[in-house]
Amino acid sequence: MRIVGVVDEARAVLRRMERIEALEREGAPPELLLAELRELAREAADWARLEGDPAAQAAAAACARALAAPQATPVS
Repeated sequence: MRIVGVVDEARAVLRRMERIEALEREGAPPELLLAELRELAREAADWARLEGDPAAQAAAAACARALAAPQATPVS
């Protein structure tokens, strides 16, 4: 495991989470938040892969699948 790579991926996830929180506070449109959440899931998957943690990899994959699934009803 390359520690620097793991730390870089962890920082990317934290930056993305901070960005999502800021967008929520600003009242960003749902489409923008969803796009950011999809990127967060991708970055989390990268981090989990570098960590070599099967449980984290499964969780990140589940998040990505949930975010890719079409919504039957809009959330308000």
